[in-house]
Amino acid sequence: MNELLWAPAEDALCDEELARGVVAGDDDCLAAACHRFSPLVRSLARRSLEDSAEAEDVVQQVFLGVWRGRRGYRPERGSFAGWLVGITRRKVADALSARTRRYELTVSAGSALLASDAVADRLDAALDRQLVRTALAELPAPQRLVLVLAYYEDLTQAQIAEHTGWPLGTVKSHTRRGLRRLRAALPQEPFAPGESRRSSGANPWTSTHKGEISAEWN
Repeated sequence: MNELLWAPAEDALCDEELARGVVAGDDDCLAAACHRFSPLVRSLARRSLEDSAEAEDVVQQVFLGVWRGRRGYRPERGSFAGWLVGITRRKVADALSARTRRYELTVSAGSALLASDAVADRLDAALDRQLVRTALAELPAPQRLVLVLAYYEDLTQAQIAEHTGWPLGTVKSHTRRGLRRLRAALPQEPFAPGESRRSSGANPWTSTHKGEISAEWN
C-alpha cells in the first residue's frame, strides 16, 4: 500500500465511487478516503478516548482495517461513511479495553509489590521475636523477668519493684545488666534504609520496640 497521500482525481469521486475503488484494491482511492474521512474518525475517537495520541492511533488502525477488510464492505447494508463509523467504534472499544488492561496490570503489579513487602515485614517481625525470645531465655532469671515486665507488660521500674518486692535499685541493676547482655547477644543497628533486618544485621530488640531505650533504663 502506497503512502496515504490523496490525489485530486480520486478526491473528486463520490463516496460510493471511492468505496468501490477501495474494495477493488485501489490504494489511491484508499488515500483519498483517508483524507476525506479521517477528520470524522479522529473526532469520534478523541471524543471517546479524550486523548489525542490514542485518537491518532485509532485513525491509523481504522484505515488499516479498511484496507485489510475492504472485501467485507457491502453497500446494500449502509453507506461507506457508516461502515467507517462502525469500524471506528470497534477500534475505540479495543483502545479502551487495552487502556483498562494496562490499568489493571499496573494495579495488580502494585498490589503484588505491597503484598510482598507486607509478607517480608511479617517474616522480619516473626524472626525478630524469635531472636529476642532466644536471647531472653539465655539471661539469668531476674534479668529476664524485669525486661519481660518492662517491654511486654509495659510496667515502669517502680511498678516492677512493687510487683516483685525487690528494691528499686535492684530492679535498675537487673535492667542494666540484662540490656547489656541483650545488646551483646543480638545483631546491632543501624541499617540502611530499605534494607531488611535479616540482611542488615539490625538489632531486633530495639527494632521490635519503639524508639531508643529510655535513659531511665541505662
